[in-house]
Amino acid sequence: MIYVCRKEHFNAAHKLWNPKWTDEKNVEVFGPCANVNWHGHNFELIVMVKGTPDPETGFVVDLKKLSTIIRNLVIEKVDHKNLNIDVDFMEGKLASCENLVMEFWKILEPAVKEITNQGGLHKLTLYETPRNFVEYYGD
Repeated sequence: MIYVCRKEHFNAAHKLWNPKWTDEKNVEVFGPCANVNWHGHNFELIVMVKGTPDPETGFVVDLKKLSTIIRNLVIEKVDHKNLNIDVDFMEGKLASCENLVMEFWKILEPAVKEITNQGGLHKLTLYETPRNFVEYYGD
């Protein structure tokens, strides 16, 4: 089994805030991430596709096509945006990395199937900071 990865980058702002809670509880739970004036990150998204190489191309997935779908379907929608108010697929959801990466999966998993018959989406890794990241393998 071969694992092929593509890394993309985006910048976005967000605020961790549960509207059902008081201001005090939000600050207690989320700390500086509950800043009323938002805060931003330089995110890194790593998309991993698993499969076997195509005998004609040697590819599990064409990385140019993979990059294009990641940029068109995800990066363009989140780059230099406020995740809480500018991103339609995050509407009504807490803008945590965990929720964000699950939404990315919903978008990318069917799109990856369309560009390779040799493999499929295996894992997404989303770095919020160099030391804080989440990994998601789908449902």
